[in-house]
Amino acid sequence: MNWEAIASRVEGFRARRIDLQKRVRSLRRRIVLLLAVVGPGIITSNVDNDAGGISVYTQSGAQFGYTLLWSLIPMTIALYVTEEMCARMGVITGKGLSDLIREEFGFRPTFFVMLTGFFVDLANVVAEFAGVAAAMEIFHVSKYIAVPLAAILVWVLVLRGTYRQVEIVFLAACLFYLTYVVCAIRAKPEWLIAARYTVIPSLHLDSGYLLMLTALVGTTIAPWQFFYMQASFVEKKVGPRQYPQARADVLLGSISWIVFFIIVCTAATLHAHGERNITEAADAAKALIPLAGKWAGLTFAFGLLNASLFAATILPLSTAHVICEGLGFEAGVDHKFKDAPIFYWLYTILIVVGAGIILIPGVPLWKILIFSQVGNGMWLPIVLIFILLLVNRRDLMGEYVNNTAFNVVAWVTAIAMIVLTLVLVYSALFPAGPPAGA
Repeated sequence: MNWEAIASRVEGFRARRIDLQKRVRSLRRRIVLLLAVVGPGIITSNVDNDAGGISVYTQSGAQFGYTLLWSLIPMTIALYVTEEMCARMGVITGKGLSDLIREEFGFRPTFFVMLTGFFVDLANVVAEFAGVAAAMEIFHVSKYIAVPLAAILVWVLVLRGTYRQVEIVFLAACLFYLTYVVCAIRAKPEWLIAARYTVIPSLHLDSGYLLMLTALVGTTIAPWQFFYMQASFVEKKVGPRQYPQARADVLLGSISWIVFFIIVCTAATLHAHGERNITEAADAAKALIPLAGKWAGLTFAFGLLNASLFAATILPLSTAHVICEGLGFEAGVDHKFKDAPIFYWLYTILIVVGAGIILIPGVPLWKILIFSQVGNGMWLPIVLIFILLLVNRRDLMGEYVNNTAFNVVAWVTAIAMIVLTLVLVYSALFPAGPPAGA
């Protein structure tokens, strides 16, 4: 027997085994580090799939079928570019966006941004509780019971929990968006046709189509997202060494897979059967029952309830963070009420007022929703410009300023968002009538 050959093979096998073990340990460390950092990017992007967002996605599928699916790719790029800049600023500077705006531009611009943000977000909070009311009515629960219970639930969650506990609840809520995947599968869509429309743009110059395209983009990228996500990375104490993991978190959250499945589901059912006059997500849930079965309709309604509760928690939390940070008050769920009273009182006021407005008989919810869209449209370009000016400050960001290629993408995205948002604002102020179906 050739013992030397056998020994050589054994030694080679041992070396490969040791190398494999090192790679496994390295991969395990990377996964553990990613799981430790993950959260703000995924939560921020998913919470924007709220009652208003789901309504827009539903209308898109019902009115235009699969034809707007192509917009998800540029929307994903735009969302990632804008959110990555905020994540980078939070990780590198250790400061939130409103804090940086105050330090670099002074108190007056900061106060203007904070005041605008408060009223815009208040209108959005009202819309979220409207989503709770609509979803629970499908389950035959009165809004006078559902809305107060929802308000108490979200208030207690933040008041009594630590940041890590609250984040775990939020990440768990993200999983419930899988209900829309179930709905889409039950709808039995034409997957090959949906895939073709996703990768091949289908542009139409019809005013209704362009308005819906603008609404899709405007719904996906909201100003409050930037403030909340940057503050979350700061509160989580994510530093420069964890920047690659933070960037991966933002990328994972930016992928618009929920939007894809909602549009596919409603295109395969509502659009295919001529049910195109859908004005709210709750209408879609009711219309799905005879088309895709009782469970599809109820699953869609449950998804609406989860999205509304999720956003009703995050939006006032984000607003309280932004205002307190910008004006120099203590903020964050890791603080007790006595340590950050302004933060918790702002959070409480937003929830009480937002839920209370829904309980007023005959309240014009549609006008409130329009106001929030117009407010977002006015606020978004201002916030984007502040972000771009800050992220390109070398004295602030050091080597982490935007490079030339990324700057081009960022400014093109910002300008495109400004133009699209102005179109949305104009259309909201001077409506030309309901959009025509495809």
